[in-house]
Amino acid sequence: MLNSLRSSALWLNRTTGVLMMAQFHLVSFFLVVGPREEIVYLPCIYRSTEILKPDYLATVDVDPKSPTYSQVIHRLPMPNLRDELHHSGWNACSSCFGDASKTRNRLILPSLISSRIYVVDVGTNPRAPKMQKMVEPVDLFWKCGLANPHTSHCLGSGQIMISCMGDPAGNGKGGFVLLDGETFEVLGNWEHPGEAAPFGYDFWYQPRHNVMISTEWGAPKALVNGFDPAHVKEGLYGSSLHVWDWTTHRKLQTLDLGEDGAIPLEVRFLHDPSATEGYVGCALKSTVFRFYKTPKGDWAAEKVISVPSKKVEGWMLPEMPDILISLDDRFLYFSNWLHGDIRQYDITDRRNPRLVGQVFLGGSLVTDGPVKILEDPENQPQPRPRIIQGKRIPGSPQMLQLSLDGRRLYVTTSLFSGWDKQFYPDMIREGSVMMQIDVDTVNGGLSLNENFLVDFGKEPDGPALAHELRYPGGDCTSDIWL
Repeated sequence: MLNSLRSSALWLNRTTGVLMMAQFHLVSFFLVVGPREEIVYLPCIYRSTEILKPDYLATVDVDPKSPTYSQVIHRLPMPNLRDELHHSGWNACSSCFGDASKTRNRLILPSLISSRIYVVDVGTNPRAPKMQKMVEPVDLFWKCGLANPHTSHCLGSGQIMISCMGDPAGNGKGGFVLLDGETFEVLGNWEHPGEAAPFGYDFWYQPRHNVMISTEWGAPKALVNGFDPAHVKEGLYGSSLHVWDWTTHRKLQTLDLGEDGAIPLEVRFLHDPSATEGYVGCALKSTVFRFYKTPKGDWAAEKVISVPSKKVEGWMLPEMPDILISLDDRFLYFSNWLHGDIRQYDITDRRNPRLVGQVFLGGSLVTDGPVKILEDPENQPQPRPRIIQGKRIPGSPQMLQLSLDGRRLYVTTSLFSGWDKQFYPDMIREGSVMMQIDVDTVNGGLSLNENFLVDFGKEPDGPALAHELRYPGGDCTSDIWL
């Protein structure tokens, strides 16, 4: 059935602009009604722990009918130490829609600290991935003048594009590396010489509107081992979105989000390719900004979500949110890494998101922790520690991945090993966890599935830090429709 849908959508895409919407609606319909996810891939990290072992790619069974449900069923170790695997992407996705020569069978694993890029074969045996190729840091350094690769997206051309956060010396530099989609050799920079952004992090493109939006974290040398608020004042962290012409690769605009938009991280266009808007989660003040195309044809941004700060006794440090948008563009999910909660917003009214679900899963505000809430504008009780199957959850919810039907939200608790060690040292000792949240897709609402827990504190080589999640068949945070 999928092949026939691909053929139909490709034909429609080549006829008229009116019929181009069929690609998105046909494929999204197929994904929503398609088979339930059975496995997920997660990078697991040891860099900032006391364990001198390589990072690895874990395969987790998420099929409730399987005898190995909620267990790690395979581990693929990297050939080097201290890489800091972080995010991952695909060699092919929905941007290659209709091209019969493209298959989603290679997972791209950039290493945030070592600047290596691993290519993993997940097509031969999806339940037991194997290493195919390693791109050495020197290729990024010499061919592109870039380092610290982060987000990977496949392109309709068959190439792979990876955003970078710095230069080889650890300074901020928001450029983009292009890889050949067959050989995985470094081809060079996507951006023009001298036009890299001051900082880099995430990006999302939409060819139908000839635009790409990129975000900023900070200078790698400033953030590598922890967060120092003084570095924000010193200008070592970003606060802007960058708007690029997708065809010419020229930077068109820089949208300064100000203090409330400092450290803009994950950026998401709506999935509907006709939409000219999306959202970005900003870390320092725990806000979400909506970006959009104006009637004049340029781009602008406005703050639409702001989690109120709580007056506390103890410490107050920045939030580190992750966001994602459901496949039907109805809900936005937002994690508060320090407060410890996940929030579900109804974004039917794009400019006025409405909070419809919330669940606390650890964090720094738990009742028996060092932080005491003195004043809370939301008037919420201080949350209790979360215990699942006898395990007290260390850390706090960070990375999110939603099932394609929108009913299950998977969550991990590690952000970045250097910051995990600073904010949640217990997670370094005990390992992170993976949890599952049941989602009410009708009225909104979140509830923890007490029967699901993956405890990375029990790994064979010692407690590990699991980060981003990927489904073999594609997901809400990696697929771009044209």
